[in-house]
Amino acid sequence: MELHEMTAWELAGYLHTGEVSAEQTVQASYDRIDAIEDKVRAFLTLTPEIAFEQARHIDDLRASGEQLPVTAGIPIAQKDLLCTDGIPTTCGSKILENFVPPYNATVIQRCRDAGMIMIGKTNMDEFAMGSSTENSAFQITGNPWDLDCVPGGSSGGSAAAVAAGEATTALGSDTGGSIRQPASLCGLVGIKPTYGRVSRYGLIAYASSLDQIGPLCKDVRDAALLMSVISGRDSMDATSADVPVPDFTGALHTDIKGLKGGIAHELLYGEGIDPAVRETIERAVEQLSSLGVEFEDVAMPHAEYSLPCYYIIAPAECSSNLARYDGVRYGHRTDEPTTDIYDLFAKSRAEAFGPEVRLRIIKGTYVLSAGYYDAYYLKALKVRTLIKSDFDKAFENYDFLICPTSPTVAFKIGEKADDPLAMKLADICTIPVNLAGIPALSVPCGFVDGLPVGMQLMGKPFSEDALLQVAYAYEQSTDWHTRRPSL
Repeated sequence: MELHEMTAWELAGYLHTGEVSAEQTVQASYDRIDAIEDKVRAFLTLTPEIAFEQARHIDDLRASGEQLPVTAGIPIAQKDLLCTDGIPTTCGSKILENFVPPYNATVIQRCRDAGMIMIGKTNMDEFAMGSSTENSAFQITGNPWDLDCVPGGSSGGSAAAVAAGEATTALGSDTGGSIRQPASLCGLVGIKPTYGRVSRYGLIAYASSLDQIGPLCKDVRDAALLMSVISGRDSMDATSADVPVPDFTGALHTDIKGLKGGIAHELLYGEGIDPAVRETIERAVEQLSSLGVEFEDVAMPHAEYSLPCYYIIAPAECSSNLARYDGVRYGHRTDEPTTDIYDLFAKSRAEAFGPEVRLRIIKGTYVLSAGYYDAYYLKALKVRTLIKSDFDKAFENYDFLICPTSPTVAFKIGEKADDPLAMKLADICTIPVNLAGIPALSVPCGFVDGLPVGMQLMGKPFSEDALLQVAYAYEQSTDWHTRRPSL
């Protein structure tokens, strides 16, 4: 097996014994990038000088006998909305095309402190607004399983980089499914942690009450390892939770007999779920049942309102968060003649924001405006409470819930570009989780027409370790996670 094909845990073993150097792992990633990046287009910025310098430093420390973290020397890709000191961070937008942050996001610093080596910043839907990575201002990323298909979004660049072997692991962000949906479409494990489990400091926000940072990995063990690196309280983020970080890797065992799983009925049998995807999930349920899990159907009566609820709350928060990018305080400034400050704002934003971002800003401003706040935004907040209540009630009786991650497998690039509703329905199974603030993960569970299908496991707040245990038991009883695309 070549280095670029290995999981983080496999690489860590070779690094620990000295059979492989950190410099070799980095070289393997860049060799792979040189070979296929023109087809995949996963990266916006590559950082070879920094990566090799860090790799040589790690090799020197290891040679001197210093005890290093298990992750030291592992290549990682970072989504391009995580601030990186001295390295461009664009959010996939022309308005931040020249932005170079003077500090690291907390997760970036924690990965660096753990010896993980950043090889580059990955492509994404502009400001994380999209489900296909077609909304990037710079390029469209291809799915390594079929380069004519989308990798999902908005963390499509991170997912494609890992699936293609360009990076061993990656970080993404998830506002309505933007880690789990690309993980499903690219055959990876992706985790949306509980809101507050991982610091958002240095994450350029889309919707602050929904965004969370999480891993995209080749298998469950790698996901547990990366969760151990990035989790924990951060004094720089008032929304990060002061709760203990469990031993995520220690939770990985295959004995799940006696657990109770709830089949989220509306999210498996509701409208829009591809019958072939549904059948794949049903087979995964049968496999988990054979491992001793007891399943029952559970009603989620307010799940059908998740999509309209999300597309009121998220644009409202986007309207507020993106107000700073006006050509004066931050971002691109127009060179066109302007009559006053408002004309400057309008022209700068029109030139640099893409159509999807402009649309969501307009929607968000509308629902927050006088006369419409109570009718839309306040009502959406009340519906959000009802959705969370559905989950709270379900978790009184079940250890976890299950449904598809994505209603379909990866679709062709451009196929849904002119159908905004169809594009938004790509997140119909993942959005309720963000509204409720609970953790969820996607794990590969099969293929339809040669493209991966992901199974979504949802859990109680701060129960990522329990979800990882179920996912690991399932993964070890199947071989879906071992399959790689051929490029």
